[in-house]
Amino acid sequence: AMILIPKCKMDWFFQRLHREYISQPFYRSGFVMFSLAMLVSLLVFPVLKSLSLQLHSAITGSYVSGYHSMALINCPNEQVAKDIARAIMEKRLVACVNILPKSSSMYYWKGEIEDTTEILVLARTRTSKIPKLTEYVRSIHPFEVPEILSFPVDQGNPFFMRWIDDAVLDD
Repeated sequence: AMILIPKCKMDWFFQRLHREYISQPFYRSGFVMFSLAMLVSLLVFPVLKSLSLQLHSAITGSYVSGYHSMALINCPNEQVAKDIARAIMEKRLVACVNILPKSSSMYYWKGEIEDTTEILVLARTRTSKIPKLTEYVRSIHPFEVPEILSFPVDQGNPFFMRWIDDAVLDD
């Protein structure tokens, strides 16, 4: 059965609870410490996850899916593709690139259908480098909105993946 307490008794109960328990410094400092611990753990989680995955990979010799990525960058011509490829290699943002021959491309641009040829650059790098790679390519690419896509590598030759790690500079 449900017991109904008059509103005035409920007010008295919450006022007393607040006065006796919540307002004591011990409970306030405990709440603050708990809140800070939760905030720090949320901020540190990505770093701890990355470190634990690297440790697991080092101990077991297995590959951690998604640690590396393949980036695709479309360029208007072969010279721009070579310039961008060399620039991202020199900055050690990627381990290697392939410049694929012309491909036919159709897309909407400012309400019109464009029909052009483009050159595709395939780059291999660590997934953690994708934001820096994207930012840098955007800064040197001649297109107003360059196509820069990345896909995580699910599996691959472990020796090749280690080679990528050695070729790409640490953060």
